[in-house]
Amino acid sequence: MNVEQQLLIEQRVANEGKSQIVAYLLLILLWGFGVHRMYLGRYVSGFLMLVLWGLGWLTAAILIGWIPIGFVCLWAILDLFLIPGMIREDNAVIRQRLLAETGWER
Repeated sequence: MNVEQQLLIEQRVANEGKSQIVAYLLLILLWGFGVHRMYLGRYVSGFLMLVLWGLGWLTAAILIGWIPIGFVCLWAILDLFLIPGMIREDNAVIRQRLLAETGWER
């Protein structure tokens, strides 16, 4: 693969890839709703985060809800460190898909 083809692939990866800034803004502004995970294509874990967050606040009055709220808060804090890896992983998948579509080899 020549340099021009590599640049074309990397440009398409940049265009199709998810934004790290958007993911962090969603995480910070919407904290426990799991929207940042849904944005990054992790729909099941994002929905699970949303359900735990909702159930936690619904049952917080009887004190049992603080357990799922705490769990989701810990999960969100860990996601602060996991987001770059998730985006790198997604970009690698996009890169492999584009290479397979074009038939260019490395």
